[in-house]
Amino acid sequence: METITLNAPDISCEHCVATVEQAVGKIDGVQAVSADAASRDVNVTYDASHTDVAAITAALEAAGYPAKS
Repeated sequence: METITLNAPDISCEHCVATVEQAVGKIDGVQAVSADAASRDVNVTYDASHTDVAAITAALEAAGYPAKS
């Protein structure tokens, strides 16, 4: 398992957190995801044989929350 922390500056409330967690959680290979409105960080634990950082950032962007590592 790999873990990455991405910063998504547009996360500003609990609704944003729920949207981000749902979008990333749907990705095959993602084991855990938690977003934090205060820090605007998204922590993702994933199986690198099933997904990668590009897929995670693409899902965040599609949900309206572009992120950077």
